[in-house]
This record gives sequence, C-alpha cells and structure tokens, in this order.
Amino acid sequence: MTDSPAGATELAQFASEISFELDPFQRAACASLEEGHSVLVCAPTGAGKTIVGEFAVHMALASGGKCFYTTPIKALSNQKFADLTARYGRAGVGLLTGDQSINPGAPVVVMTTEVLRNMLYASSDSLDGLSYVVMDEVHYLADRFRGAVWEEVILHLPPDVRLVSLSATVSNAEEFGAWMETVRGDTAVVVDETRPVPLWQHVMVGRRMFDLFDTKSSDQKVLVDEDLVRFVRQRESADRMHGYGGPRGRGARGNFRPLPRPEVLARLDEEGLLPAITFIFSRAGCDGALAQCLRARLDLSRPGDAEQIDAIVEKHTGDLPKGDLEVLGYWEWRDALRRGLAAHHAGMLPAFRHTVEELFVKGFVRAVFATETLALGINMPARTVVLERLVKFNGESHAELTPGEYTQLTGRAGRRGIDVEGHAVVLWQPEVDTSAVAGLASTRTYPLRSSFRPGYNMSINLIDRLGAQEARALLERSFAQFQADRSVVGLVRGIERNEGAMRKLESQLGGVDGGFMEYLSLRERIKQREREIQQQGRADRRGAAVKALIELRRGDVVAIPSGRRAGLAVILEPDQTPGDPRPLVLTEDHWAGRVSAADFPTPAEALGHMRLPRRVDHRTARIRRDLASALRGTGISAPGRRRRNDHTRGGEDRQLATLRRSLRSHPAHSRPDREQLSRTGERYGRLARETETMRQKVAATTNSLARTFDRIVGLLEERGFVEHGEVTIDGRRLARIYAESDLVVAECLRQGLWRGLGPAELAGVVSALVYESRQEGGYLTAAGPTEPIRRAIGATLDVWSQLRADESRHKLPPTREPDLGFVTGVYKWARGDALAESLLASGDQGTPLSAGDFVRWCRQVIDLLDQIHNTADDTEIAATAAKAVRAVRRGVVAVDAA
Repeated sequence: MTDSPAGATELAQFASEISFELDPFQRAACASLEEGHSVLVCAPTGAGKTIVGEFAVHMALASGGKCFYTTPIKALSNQKFADLTARYGRAGVGLLTGDQSINPGAPVVVMTTEVLRNMLYASSDSLDGLSYVVMDEVHYLADRFRGAVWEEVILHLPPDVRLVSLSATVSNAEEFGAWMETVRGDTAVVVDETRPVPLWQHVMVGRRMFDLFDTKSSDQKVLVDEDLVRFVRQRESADRMHGYGGPRGRGARGNFRPLPRPEVLARLDEEGLLPAITFIFSRAGCDGALAQCLRARLDLSRPGDAEQIDAIVEKHTGDLPKGDLEVLGYWEWRDALRRGLAAHHAGMLPAFRHTVEELFVKGFVRAVFATETLALGINMPARTVVLERLVKFNGESHAELTPGEYTQLTGRAGRRGIDVEGHAVVLWQPEVDTSAVAGLASTRTYPLRSSFRPGYNMSINLIDRLGAQEARALLERSFAQFQADRSVVGLVRGIERNEGAMRKLESQLGGVDGGFMEYLSLRERIKQREREIQQQGRADRRGAAVKALIELRRGDVVAIPSGRRAGLAVILEPDQTPGDPRPLVLTEDHWAGRVSAADFPTPAEALGHMRLPRRVDHRTARIRRDLASALRGTGISAPGRRRRNDHTRGGEDRQLATLRRSLRSHPAHSRPDREQLSRTGERYGRLARETETMRQKVAATTNSLARTFDRIVGLLEERGFVEHGEVTIDGRRLARIYAESDLVVAECLRQGLWRGLGPAELAGVVSALVYESRQEGGYLTAAGPTEPIRRAIGATLDVWSQLRADESRHKLPPTREPDLGFVTGVYKWARGDALAESLLASGDQGTPLSAGDFVRWCRQVIDLLDQIHNTADDTEIAATAAKAVRAVRRGVVAVDAA
C-alpha cells in the first residue's frame, strides 16, 4: 500500500489502498463508474468482480453519500459485511437481512436484495442520500422463484442512483446491458471471459487420470484426447466381455462399480490436487460419501490441525444446547472435520455449514462432498472440483447438466493467489460420453433469461406508488418484456418469409380465385370439423369425469383404472372445486395423495363404501397400512378394464356430411392431377398454419405482462383490495406481505380466521403457507394437533380453494396449495418440546426432518409471523404473532442465524 499523490483520481486513491494490481476489466469498470456511468460487469467465478462493488463503496464514502450492497442470500451478506467492516470499521458499515439489523443508519449497508425491494415499496427514509447500489450475483434474476425481485429493484431505484451490477459470465451480456441502458440510462458493459486461474479438464477412468482435451493438436477444433478415447474403448470392450452391461445408453451401468470415494481422494492426493470439492447431487449421497470415507479410516488432516479445528468448531457451535448435540450428529460431524473431511448441503444445520466453509477456506478441511448449492455464490474455492455424474434432479425429472451449470460448478476450481491452475475431474462411468463432456466444457452459450412476472404484492405496490396506468408502463419496461419484444422481430421476419413462399405456391395452384384453392379449402374444412368432433368428444368425457369426481363422498371406494396408482382407492377427503376437483385418496398400495380427472379416462363411480375413523392422519405410515388393509378386506374388487367408447359422432354430423358431399361434387375432384396439386396445397396449408401461429405469438408476446397485470387488478378489484383504481385499507395490508401465498395471508387476516389461536398454534397454521414437502403428494387435509389448529386450517384451505377458482376464471397461475407437513413439528417446537421430538413430527414415514431443513423452515415461519405482527390491524393477532416469533426463535433456530 502506497500513499496516493495529491489531486489523484478516486480510482488511483482506491488502487493505492489495495495490495494487488487491478486487472484490466476491473480497471475499465471502475473508470466507467468514476466517470458517472452505471456499470454491468460479467466475469467468471473468482475473477474478482466484487472489487468493482468495493470501489462503488469507496466512491460513495468519498462523496459523502450512501452505498447499499445487495446480495441474494444471507450467508453472502454476512460474508460481505465482515469484509467491509474489516476495511472501514464497525461504525461505517451496517447489515440488514430478514432477521438481523446492525447499524442500519450507516453510510454503507449490506443487505439481501429483498430488503432493498421492500424499502423501495415503503419509500423508506433510508433511501435519502443513496448514491450507489451494488447488486452482486445479478444473474439471479433468472431464478424462477426469486428472480423478479432483482428487476423490481432495477426498475424502481431513483434515476440518480448509480447501479453496479455484477454477474457471472452470460452469453447475452450485451442484450442485458442494452436493457439496463434503456431503463437506467448510461450503462457501461464490461465483459471478461478470462479465468484468473487457468482450468484444466480431466476424466478419471478407474484409477487413471486423463486430460479431456488434446492439447498437442494444432487443429483449431475442440478435440478429445486420443489416449482417453482409446482407453475408454478398451475399458468398454473389457466390461462387455465380463458382462458389465451392454452398449452405452439405457441399462449401460450393468454391474459397473465406480472407484470408491476414499480411493478417488487418495488418487487426487497423490497428484497434488487437494483440496477438492466433490459435487454429488443429493444430500443423502453427500452424507453417504462422507460415511464411506470414515469407514475406510481415511485421514487427510495434518499434524497439529486438531486444536485449531476444535477452536473454530467451538466458535460456531458453542451456543448449541448440549442436550441437542446427540440428535444433531455433532460428534460424528466433528470427528470427520478432524480428519479433514466434510459434507456441505442445505440439510445441515447452518452453524455446521458455516464451520465447514471456514475450515475449508483455511485449509483444515481438504475434501468436501457437496450439493450444487455450494456453487451459488459462497466464497469457497478449491484446487480441484470433482463431478461424479453429469445428470441431476431438477425438481421434476433427472436432466443432464447444462453448459451453464457445468461452468458454475467447475468455476470453484482454482484459488486465486494460491493455485497456479485449477482442475475439473469428471469420473467416468459407462453412460459418460467423452465427446459430450468436451462439449459441456467448451460451450459458452448460457443466456440470461428473465423470470419476471407480476404477482399480487407487486401489483398492489405498483398501483399504490404509480397508479394503474403508470404501473402498466413500468411493466412494459421490464427485461422480460424487452426480451419478448426482441423475439417479435424474428417472428415478423418469419411471417414475411412465409408469405412470399405462399404467393409462389398460390400461382402454382391457379391463384387465390382459382377453383382448386376452393377445393383445398373444402378439404381443410372437413379436417377441421373432424378435429372439432374429436375435441368435443374428449371434452364431454372430461366433463363426465369431473362431474363424477365432484359427486364422490368420504369413504366411497373407487377404482383408478390405469397408471402407477391403478387399483382400488378410498376417498379420504372429497373436493367439489368446479372444473378441477382433486379428492384426496388412499390406494390399496398405501399411497395417499390427490387424484384428478386425468386419472379417470372413464368416469369414476362408487363401487362401495367403507367406514373411516373421524380423523385420518394419512401422513403416518402405520395408519396408511391399516386403512389399505381394511380397504382390501372390504371384498370390493376393481372391475376389468372397460374399453373407452371412442366412437365419434362423425357419422351422424350433418355439417360434416354436407361438406363431404360438396367435396365429391366439386369439379376439381375429378382432375387427373388432383393428388399432385393436393400435395402442393398441403405445403401451402402448412405454411398458412405456421404463419398464423407466428401471428398469434406476436399478438400474445406484445404487452403480455401488462395483460397479466390487468387480470390481477380485475381479481383484486373483485375482492375489494382495489376500488376505482385506488388501493383500499385491505390492499395496503397486502402491500406489506411478501410471501408466496400473499393474498391467502391477507384474506385470512381480513376475515379474522386466526383469532383465538395461541402462539404455538399460530406458528403451526402459518407454516402451511410457507412449507413445501420434498415428498410427492403433499399433506393437504384439514388435520392438526389441536382443535383450534384444525378449525383455522380448514378455514385457510377454504380461502385458498375459493382463490384458486377465481384465479382459474381470470386465467391467472394458481397460488400453490397449502402444505401441512410442518404444522405439528413447528407447533411442538414453539410450545417448548425437545428438538428430537420436533424433528420426528416434521418428518415423513418415520424419518425425521433434517436439522438444516428444520431450521430453514422455522426461519421462514418466523419471517411470515414477523410480517403478520407488523401488518395485522387486529391487536390480538399481532401480539400472538410476536409471541410466536419468540417461541420459535430458540435453541438451534437462534444459533448462527445466517
């Protein structure tokens, strides 16, 4: 660090205060910021983007202004708060997250992006004097659950605030920058694709390590290493000879046994490639890998590490209740840390995760088995990243990694200032195609796509701040609409191209007024009428299936005719939702869940009836087994599969018969070249349909967000949250509720449905609006541990059901179903029960919920309870919510709250 000469620029001053030379992209971005521009910086993980954000902090302090530094997750906020506090002192830096408020009036405040969004909607006084905002990890705006928050902030920030947006490398940075320029004014786009630490790609086949790419080739194309290709062929040939599976593809794994994890780590250690992060795309897989290494007595620690490891462990976990350590698996976890090994995933206690992060960064833990959440922003680089598989579960199905995901994961390899190079190692398995791996590793196309769409809270806040007309105009300026409008340009070009081709075909067919075009029109009308008749038949069948489901009553026994749930089922909870009833059933195979009209190609009918207990807790495996046994013992049997009557009414349709007679009597019907011209006509028809589809897309894309906004406003007006374009008192309450089920919460508060509940009971009921089960089927039934809870949940489910019907009528996406899987667990915890009992009550099928998940859901319950405390007009409910917050925030939930 050197003294800066008098009169030096702020950038020179800033550069003199840091211990390393700025990279060209850092210098370019900082220079643009000093010149008064907003900046968008896109660079690889670990390249040092945050130095530009720190320069914004420097600029704000130098000018006597304020800087807000936003991050997507609390852990990152805490990390950046610690960094800035070390640099500028505790008096100059504040922290605001969902559950922490430290020095909020400081000139530099680190916060989660949601906190800033809420400030903007509330027109907070804290925004006075704000001159810079740093948005770290701005590519989060592609996140389908939270991405809209980033766009809301960008659109609502005062125009004189300079915005510093830091993003991972994306292939459409210029498009994103062009949008930023449109909505924020002068914005410099700085893109750097050079990794600060070079990355070497490898494939490990058995115990042998190969380079992925042929570095000796002078060819400009990406080539897979010849030695790797040859060895894989030999290995596959040998495996086939020994019966280890057939050709690559379905069932290729056969009896293949991958190299045990301890041996993989030992091999990496021999090559000098530790510390390493092994990505395994399941929590159970991470814990299993760690257990495998412990059973093998693998020890990667160094002499003298144990004392320092224990000190860091104590720092993070010293406040945990001693009685909970056993159920948390503390002793096994600490033993693994002492051997230099750890797992890292969202199911772990936050205090455990943060301990692992610190020990890994300081070099005491040398091998971590992690889920992909570790790749999202946590500053935890390694020398090597290992990928066991190139397929992961995306929430709906198992899908191959995208190039963007592969780059995000391998971006952790290579520690700047420590490693000369980083290494990515893919473990070979029979289904791994080395060419596909090379394609993943070399592809640089991962565009940023907006996930922005208006919701109830956003819409009511926009109306309150801007009025409906100006709110529509603001939505038109979103990145989502910007991208949609750009796509229109390509569609219009396609329409013009098709119209030209259609004119040529028209001339071949004798022109628009020619007789053959009329003949073709008749053929097309016949096809259209046949399709209409088929569609009507399907609609009639679905209508009959819906009507039959609505008429079913509790205890009715039905037969599910096909699919995974085929067989007898008993109705546990009927559903009379018009148009889309989804009764809760239990099958003879003891599966409990909701079925719909799609499960019944023929209408369901009650085959008989069985008596049910007054309360059925279908979450309990024993109760499901007993009920299924009783169902099988009724003597009712499923009828044989009936053939669906698919005969259409085509033979008796008068319009169709008239069209067919007209076709046969048309002069063109007897032409010798009829079939040849018909084929030309089919090409013409295809182009006409394609052109019409593109026209519809253009119409749907233009002003699409504004149309959704208008539908939301229509629903809110019906329900009295907006009147004559003005937000009502009830609407103002909705404006202060930031939750996925915001309108359900607002309705329950307005109707006083949660009055009379105790603190623990309110926590249980509220949990249904935040919790999401990991298992299929959910827990949608009005059950709970106390009568007041059951009453309140029943009323809450009624509100949700009515809202879902309204959303269907207004053509809006449905609010997600309440999920009761956490009700009993958080109720027990809030009334003071032991952690072990609360975890068991929160689990499924006798398996306790993981401690990390339990803490995460408890904190989400706390967040919503806190909002209820601050927004409820009813003083009784507000006071109960405050007590509930204190009741839930204890023990493990209160420790290391990040």
